[in-house]
Formats: sequence, structure tokens, C-alpha cells
Amino acid sequence: MQKFIPLFLLLILSINSFAQDRITGFNFATRSEVIAKNGMACTSQPLATHVALDILKSGGNAVDAAIAANATLGLMEPTGCGIGGDIFVILWDAKTKKLYGLNGSGRSPKSLTLDYLKQNTNGKIPAYGPLPVSVPGCVDGWFTIHKKFGKLDMEKILQPAITYAKEGFPVSELIAYYMNGSAKRLKKYPGFAETYMPNGKMPQKGEIFKNPFLANTYEKIAKDGRDAFYKGDIAKSIAKYIKEQGGFLSYEDLASHKSEWVDPISVNYRGCTVWELPPNGQGTAALQILNILKYYDIAKMGFGSTDYLHTFIEAKKLAFEDRAKFYTDPDFSEIPIKELISNEYALERKELIDPNKAAREYPAGELEQGNTIYLTVADKEGNMVSLIQSNYRGMGSGMTPKGLGFVLQDRGELFSLNEDHANVYAPGKRPFHTIIPAFITKDEKPFISFGLMGGAMQPQGHAQIVVNLIDFGMNLQEAGDAPRIRHEGSSQPTGTKMKDGGWVNLESGIAYQSIRELMQKGHKIKYSTGGFGGYQAIMFDEKNSVYYGASESRKDGQAAGY
Repeated sequence: MQKFIPLFLLLILSINSFAQDRITGFNFATRSEVIAKNGMACTSQPLATHVALDILKSGGNAVDAAIAANATLGLMEPTGCGIGGDIFVILWDAKTKKLYGLNGSGRSPKSLTLDYLKQNTNGKIPAYGPLPVSVPGCVDGWFTIHKKFGKLDMEKILQPAITYAKEGFPVSELIAYYMNGSAKRLKKYPGFAETYMPNGKMPQKGEIFKNPFLANTYEKIAKDGRDAFYKGDIAKSIAKYIKEQGGFLSYEDLASHKSEWVDPISVNYRGCTVWELPPNGQGTAALQILNILKYYDIAKMGFGSTDYLHTFIEAKKLAFEDRAKFYTDPDFSEIPIKELISNEYALERKELIDPNKAAREYPAGELEQGNTIYLTVADKEGNMVSLIQSNYRGMGSGMTPKGLGFVLQDRGELFSLNEDHANVYAPGKRPFHTIIPAFITKDEKPFISFGLMGGAMQPQGHAQIVVNLIDFGMNLQEAGDAPRIRHEGSSQPTGTKMKDGGWVNLESGIAYQSIRELMQKGHKIKYSTGGFGGYQAIMFDEKNSVYYGASESRKDGQAAGY
């Protein structure tokens, strides 16, 4: 929900979010960091956090625990993730002392053409129904990282989620809110109400919810592996259902799917190396924002100052113009990643920022071309996993194959129908993706595994977390709890252009003086009660050989260790 707020109310809100009654800690921290020696798990649902810890305690490693937690969240937080969606991972392997990246996103149906979409839509791929459905990459992503790095067998890894699906679990507050909101627009689709509204309504906070369909699906996957999903009865059921709904995703599309190992990309930010995954995701935008900010004395500006907020917003605008122009499936276009994250390019783009005025528009660079869950887990061997997984638009397309227990994603909505656009729709192509995991190394050693979910907020949030930690010296918990900025209205990979500079959404905790001065610079300010992301993070303290964990207060989540 978004609305205009009178300035006097913004003043009240701006001074009302400091945790000043805490005996220890910092202004914005809602709680202490969690500190543990042997392992740490941070997820957006406490029961999933404890599933991850149980896997670690039973001899599993961080990869095993991350998969177990993700499977549990697919049951407990279907508003953010599930096996009908895609997955991306950055992981630090302690044995090889190296970072690895996995792109587990699925491709568009091979039989669906651009001409068909142009003739049967109103110039934009719809958000719901069968047309935006692309191949779900999650399950193959699980098995791909497990084959290379896992320890326990998949039956043991998936058993906690299976048990919860059969016996039920109490739905937590925020997830219940989003589930009930999703029902209003998705219950009309066949299979949805049968799966998620067995008593004619969505579960409320504290009510026990079971998903026996998903339990059966998980059991098949645990027993017969990834092929049970992509080549067995599950694949046939998905294809049959989508065909009945007038869609194009086929058995052949599922059977030919595979994940891809990719090299993470990075920039140096004041002595720390910040890592993201390359497109088709948007992680490059976070690096571009940071690359511009590092040429300013952000620490001297101060958190929440007009100078910092203005500079950040303008850097975001610049990065997102390139995001709209260049980011796409690299199998279909040459993307100038090296140039986009170069220091030379950052300095060139920085010169476009007017310190006294908000830009109404920016040009994209001219370069030569050739709703979501985030979790992180670390184990006693030193492995760290940064994992993000999503349906898109909360509960996805609404397409719920009967008897399987999950909704299919609607990532295909993010394609452009403009033939001159890099992200134009094509059969067998991966759409532009919003979900991005992140990682920070220091002196070529693992330092922080973190992420911040939430659509276009993600690269903005990643950059703000890094700035909070490095420039403003916040601890791991405060860095996530501090009030955030979200600029909206930039040009999009679907082809829409930024109009009149967009809007700046501010959380409570930003000083009224800064708000007033931003408006004087020409920024249009909104107050928003949501859409600022969900943060989880683990930091390794090499000196004491312990992990720090953080899970922010905007979600139902928990950081826990042992």
C-alpha cells in the first residue's frame, strides 16, 4: 500500500524508529546479532531456520541445510518461493577456497512465439495465467549444487519439509497476510483453492496448514531425483495442466532444462570485494551503484543526510537505465559486463549527477556490445551458501497443477515485446530476472553472505547494506534494520521508460530536514509501508572463528546458530 503523507506526519514518522530503549547496540538495531561457533542459519521463517540447523547437527553441510530450508520455505512461505520457481546461488567452498555461482533460471516455452504474444496481448505479457509461465528451475538447481557439494542423501534433506507438509505447521503473521492477499486474485485458477484453501479460505495467523499434495511431490523427488520432476509424472502433469489452460509450457521444455554454473562478478568497494551473479539477473546494478558511490565520501556525508540520499538515488537511476537496456539472457545477446562495472565507466557516469538537482531522466550508457525468499547458511567447515528463490509476484502465475502442491512462476512477464530490445521475448530464452544473492570477501577470504529480497528493491538494498556496513560502520543487524530508500519509476527491461524522475519511497527514520531538502532538489517523495525487502546475513569473524547472524524485523524470520 502506498499513499501521500502530509509533511507533519512524515516528521513524526521520521523520528519514531530508533531502538533507543536498548541497553546495548546501535540506533536502528532491533535486536542483537546472533553469534555461534559451529554453524549459522538465517531464513525468513523460524521453523525453516531450525530445519537448517537440524541438518547441520546431523552431519550435513551448508549446501544440504540450504536445500532443506528452501524446501521447507516452499511449504511454509509459498508467497515467496516454491518448486514452481527459479533459484540462484553463490557459495563459498572451504575445500577449494573459491566462490561458485549457479544460475538456476528456466527458459520460455519453445513453441510460444513473439508473434503470438503480440497478437494475443495488449502490448505486454500478462502477470497471471498460462502465458507468463517459464520452466521452473528450482529442483534442478538443488540437485546441481548437491551433486557437486552436498553430503547427505536427498531423502534425508527433504524429510523435514515432507513431515511438516503432512502433519502441518502454524502459519506465521506476515506470511498469513500475504497468503490471504494472494487468494483474492488467484483463487479463480484451477487447482489453487484446492491446494491452498482446503476449507474455502486461506489459513490465518497461528492456524495449522497442511499440504499433502506437496508432501507427495517432495517424496517422489527425494526418491527418484530431479528426473522425477523434469521427466516423470510430475512433468507430464505440469504439461497437461498448462495445455488445458491454453498455455505452451510442454513436457519437452521441462525435459530439456538444465542449470548453469557461472562465474560471479565483482567490484572492489573500499577494500572489500562485493560479488553478484551476471545477467540474466540484475546483480550487476548493485555493483554499478557501488562503483559510482565509491568516488564520494559517503561516510562524511552521514547516514540519512540529504547529500547521501540524493547521491544514492541518482546513482541508482543511472544503474537502472543500463539495467533496462543491457540485462538479458547472455545466450541471446553479448552483454558488456566488464565495461559496465569498470572504474572508467563509473567515473564517466558519475559526471552526469547534479549535486543540487534530481534528474528527470538519464540516458543509458553507450557501450560496444558483442516476492521471493532469501536464506543463508554456514557450517563448521567454513562453507557458506547465499541462496535466493522465488515464484515472482508472490505466489506466481496462479497456475497450480492439480495434485502437486505448488504454483508455477510467472517470470515470463518480464520479457519485452519490443523487437529492438535486448530482453525481447524469444522461444527457449531466460527472462530478465530480479532475484539476486550476494557475497562479500575480504583479502580473498569469505566475509559476509547476504541478500535482500523484493523485486527492483534488491540491487538498491544490496548497495545500501554494503554502504551501511562499510561507510557507516553499522553491525550486521543494524545494517539490515536501518531505514531504507526505494526509488521507483526507472526504465524497465520490459521497455517502459522513466517518467519525470520517478518517485522516492522512504521508510520512517529519515529526518524531516532531509525529506524537505530532497523535495527542494526536485525529488518526489512517497511514504510506503512495504516493499523494502527482507534481509538475512551471515558474517565470518576470522579472528574469533565464529559466525554472526542477522535477520531483520520486517519479516517473520530468525537467525540462529549452535
